Amino acid sequence: MAGMSEIPFDTAQAAAAAQFDRQSDRYGKSHILADTRDLAAALAGMAVPPAGQALDVATGGGHTALYLAKQGWQVTAGDIAPRMLGNARRLVEEAGCSIQTRLFPAEELPFPSGSFDLVTVRVAAHHFSSPARFTTEVARVLKPGGSFLLIDGSVPDGDPETDAWLHQVEKWRDPSHGHFLSREAWETLTKANGLTVLRSQLDPMKQPDLQWYFETAATPAENRALVLEAVRTVSPRVRAAIQLGEEAGRIVWWWPRLSLLARKPA
Repeated sequence: MAGMSEIPFDTAQAAAAAQFDRQSDRYGKSHILADTRDLAAALAGMAVPPAGQALDVATGGGHTALYLAKQGWQVTAGDIAPRMLGNARRLVEEAGCSIQTRLFPAEELPFPSGSFDLVTVRVAAHHFSSPARFTTEVARVLKPGGSFLLIDGSVPDGDPETDAWLHQVEKWRDPSHGHFLSREAWETLTKANGLTVLRSQLDPMKQPDLQWYFETAATPAENRALVLEAVRTVSPRVRAAIQLGEEAGRIVWWWPRLSLLARKPA
C-alpha cells in the first residue's frame, strides 16, 4: 500500500505530485495509455523469469503495471501522487491481478541494488526533475541481466526548432512538464550508466485532440490561449515535423515517441 513518501520531494517533484494528484481521475480506463500495443511490441520475445520482479516507475493510471501483471510479472508500481497509486491499484484489482505500490520520486528509488529483472517507465520521464539521476537509479536497482524499457515523447533528431516549440507548448499546457529528451540524449544517459542499448527507435504517436489534453491537465484559460496562438503561428517546418493539423474541427498532431530497450550486463 502507498503511504507517505520515504524521500522528500524537490520543487519540481512536488509540483508534479500536486498536479497528478489533482488530475488522477482522468487517467482511467479511457486514457490513451490504456492502449498497450506499444508495450507488447517493445517487450516482444522477452520471457518472464521465474518469480520475475518488475518495477513500473511513475505508473500513473497503472496501465503498464496491469499489462506486466497479466504477463506474469510480480509488479511493484511507484508514483509521486498518492491518488494515482490508489487508482492504479483499483484498475489492476478490477482486472483480477495484484501489484504492490510505493510512493517515491523517480530520481530516488527506495529499493536495494539488484532488486528487479525489469524496470519500465512509460510516457512519464518528461516530467522528471533529473533524468540523469533517474537513469543512474535504474541501473542500480536492476539485477545483472535485467532490462530497462523507456517509452516517452521525444523530439525529432537534429531539429532544435521543433524541440523548442514542443517544450514551450507543453510547459504552457502543463507546468509540471520538464523536457522531452532526444533519442541521442537518452542513449547517452543509458550507456553512461553501464547499460547496453538493445533497441532505440522513434515512431509517430498520434495525439488525438488538443482540447482533451487541456482538460486532462486542467490548463488555465490564459495558457490555453497561448498554446492556441502558438499553433496558429507555428512555422511550416514545425508543422510538418509533428504533422500538426485539424480533423473534424479538432487540433491533432503526432509526437515522436521513443522506445528504448536496454540491458544490464550479466
